[in-house]
Amino acid sequence: MISSLLNLTKTLPLCLTFFATSLIHSYGFAETKAHWIWPDKAEKSESAYFRKEIVLPAGEIKSAKLQATCDNGFKLFINEKQALSGNNWGSNYTAEVKKFLQPGKKNAIAVEGINQGGVGGFVMQLILDQGPKKKTVIATDTTWVAHRKFYGQWKKAGFGEKGWTKVISNGKMGDGPWGDVFGGKAKGGDAVSSLKPASDEIKLAKGFESELIYTVPKKERGSWVSICVDDKGRLITSDQGGQGLYRIDVSQEEAKVERLQINITSAQGLLHAFGSLWVNVNGKGAGVYRFTDTNGDGAYDKKELIKSLSGGGEHGPHALVLGPDGKHIYVVGGNMTKLPEMESSRVPTNWGEDHLLKRLPDARGHAKNIRAPGGWIARFGKDGKNWETIAMGFRNTYDMAFNIDGELFAYDSDMEWDAGTPWYRPTRFYHVTSGADFGWRTGTGKWPQWYPDCLPPAYGIGPGSPVGVTSGLGSKFPSKYQKAIYCLDWTYGTMSAMHLKPKGSSYLAEREEFVASAKLRMTDAVINPMDGAMYFTVGGRGGQSALYRVTYTGKEDTAPALEGSAFSDERSLRTTIESHHVAGKGTIDKVWKHLGHEDRHIRWAARVALEHQPVEQWQDRTLKERSPQASLTALCALARHGESTIQGKLLTALEKLNLGSLTKSQQLELLRVYQLTFIRMGKPDQKVAEKLAKNLDIHYPSPHSELNRELVTLLVFLKSPNVVGKTLALMSQSSDQKKYNWSKELLSRNGGYARAFVATADSSPQRDQIHFAKELRNMDVHWKKKQWLEYFRWYKKAEGFKGGNSFSGFLKNFRNEALVHLPEELKEEVEMIQKETSNQGPPFEVEASLEVGILGQQMRFNKDSLSVNAGKNVELIFHNDDTLPLMHNLLLVKPGSRMEIVNEAIAMGADGMANNYVPDNANILASTPLIQIGNSYKLYFKAPAKAGNYEFVCTYPGHGLTMWGTLLVE
Repeated sequence: MISSLLNLTKTLPLCLTFFATSLIHSYGFAETKAHWIWPDKAEKSESAYFRKEIVLPAGEIKSAKLQATCDNGFKLFINEKQALSGNNWGSNYTAEVKKFLQPGKKNAIAVEGINQGGVGGFVMQLILDQGPKKKTVIATDTTWVAHRKFYGQWKKAGFGEKGWTKVISNGKMGDGPWGDVFGGKAKGGDAVSSLKPASDEIKLAKGFESELIYTVPKKERGSWVSICVDDKGRLITSDQGGQGLYRIDVSQEEAKVERLQINITSAQGLLHAFGSLWVNVNGKGAGVYRFTDTNGDGAYDKKELIKSLSGGGEHGPHALVLGPDGKHIYVVGGNMTKLPEMESSRVPTNWGEDHLLKRLPDARGHAKNIRAPGGWIARFGKDGKNWETIAMGFRNTYDMAFNIDGELFAYDSDMEWDAGTPWYRPTRFYHVTSGADFGWRTGTGKWPQWYPDCLPPAYGIGPGSPVGVTSGLGSKFPSKYQKAIYCLDWTYGTMSAMHLKPKGSSYLAEREEFVASAKLRMTDAVINPMDGAMYFTVGGRGGQSALYRVTYTGKEDTAPALEGSAFSDERSLRTTIESHHVAGKGTIDKVWKHLGHEDRHIRWAARVALEHQPVEQWQDRTLKERSPQASLTALCALARHGESTIQGKLLTALEKLNLGSLTKSQQLELLRVYQLTFIRMGKPDQKVAEKLAKNLDIHYPSPHSELNRELVTLLVFLKSPNVVGKTLALMSQSSDQKKYNWSKELLSRNGGYARAFVATADSSPQRDQIHFAKELRNMDVHWKKKQWLEYFRWYKKAEGFKGGNSFSGFLKNFRNEALVHLPEELKEEVEMIQKETSNQGPPFEVEASLEVGILGQQMRFNKDSLSVNAGKNVELIFHNDDTLPLMHNLLLVKPGSRMEIVNEAIAMGADGMANNYVPDNANILASTPLIQIGNSYKLYFKAPAKAGNYEFVCTYPGHGLTMWGTLLVE
């Protein structure tokens, strides 16, 4: 198919395993004109096989020049041996093939060909030279035969052709839509710039080269932000502002650029498909338009508004991409693009903000009034009708692309002002499946990726400004790069090749920097099927714009990547379930057994299918389900859709799922379903709340950070009497900040923009502590004076944390909201704390430093003894670096008292957790709280004045017998 339908704009939507077979017919040289042949007129992604048998004249063959190409790819065999292949219909593939031919005998020519939507066509001619006046041309015509499947020895001469049918001709060489590929003729506008070498400062993947094709005159032609390719291999671009659209012919040595004579500009989505140019306008006149050349003169003379969209700026309407079925166009809108009226939705339409505790908007007011669904992806038919919502919960996805398996991927933006906060989400690479919600909500409300009603990213890339996305399909690149998805980052001038590894029904991704330069503000990219090269634009925000080309010059094979990825059974199951993302009979029984599937994306698909059915049809079955995982999935759906009258039954079902008996991921799911139950159905009565708080309190704190985040949210909502004390203990711990894996090299490409990220990483803001402070601000009961003062002192400590532009504003707003609950008699003292000089260091001059950690798997400290001089000021850093999921504390005790204190800690029972298993005993000289995995605590104390063998011990029940050591005071 030609790129109007293929539209490699946004890449070849789906590359199946196709092949074509062709056998040749012999003609006199003067009479020959090759035809573009295909089995029929169908315009779809498919494979086809062609063959032709010929008897060659006897005698020596001096030369045999073969020319061939196929829309979109082919492999050609002569007498069972591969003679030629190609993956770009716009290229004239040639080879000398006399060694494959047998003069005076029957010869078989067979072609394996592939079409990726739109009109298909294979064309070939073979010119034989057997001496003076003995030239023969064998070319494709309607005497060839074709089949949809290959079988037997179909590449061999003498093969029976039963079941094979005559081909049709889609035109002779030189006819539209392909033009004269063999003649190398092309059309275009005025020449403006010859090829120039790319900057030496451009970093490229091994084996690739780049060329500067065209520098855009900014005043006359603006700053280009989107690009596609038309049905003749010409590029079409758009200015971000008011300078219109341009068509660039890159088939010759000199690029030719002409302005399209259409009254449209500011297109952030361009697609050539179904014989028309589709444009998604951002700003004035926002919406999707279709432009058609009705008379074939190369000018778009018909303009149609397909659908108006409400949105503008940099978070408005964005990309248009052809779907893998060749029947749909996909469209993406940023979070400031109101979701238009849809005829249907794959996403259940009862979406909400779904926060149990109060969410705060951005401290600087950004997107404060934006609500779900946020950014979205939809699709519509080739006639521009039947709009359907596919996925939601994006922040500002600019572009998307389909991979070789026909799966959709998108690159979503971060909110850089959130840097340093627990709700900061780096730019993300998403596998976009049917009915997906990726959990973007404004302000502090962004959902963590462990929520069961939110899908996780395939890869968290890091800081950046996502723009264009394209697939490598259709390129003349090695197979690995053909299968990659390319993500462009405007801020740091970086194009990432995302290499996908199947995992169940979804994928994991590995990132490789493909193109990078501090001087290139990339905007969009496309693979051109005419030459198999990648073209990308730079510019945006009124900046200098240019067009670059990337080609592969290495030694690896660049034949078409025709094989998809592994795990096709899992993907097939998921997509089968996704076909039920509509109301339909029998769906419940078909999907129920998959609610407990080990694959998260399959469970998601099953739950979404369930939610499309009337809740009264599956409510009782949900409440009776006993498989823990299936029950959790179904109860999540019921919490989202059920009436408030069933809350009691739902809570009973949740209580039967004993939190302590579940896996970590299931525990997180259970806690989220509790939250959804209260969000959607209202607060429980006091007795129910007290009972649940008591049951959850046993598990708080947990060794795991994620569980502690969800437990504190629920316990604050339920007004647990112990949550304040336990949470303040957690706020005294420091966690390992190595999770910030931001590349220094990447950040160096835009030092000004990166300044906040560098400061964030250097200051190590404690994200867990910030979350705890955020949640405790909602707690209006069960505070002691000491706890209030400790809580507000934390804000003084937090003044040393650094983050994005809204970071300090968020903390200030948390503190102000907490002040509303502060008793009047404490306000003066708290204000005095606020006026104190911030002191991030120890309470005294440290005279001795000690450090101790954990021996993993052994329930022991990593040091049996420590020593210090009597009366010295000591800083002891305790690291819980255990490899087991266990919490530990450390108590310094007087000689001979260790076992007494260990037994007292055990006797504390249910009250122990609330008090960090530190009993009230005068023999305890100093103690830490319970430290969760990966955290550290700095304990400050004055060493005893009396010399002796003191001891340190962990008093968590069951630990004290082996976890102890000696502190030698000299």
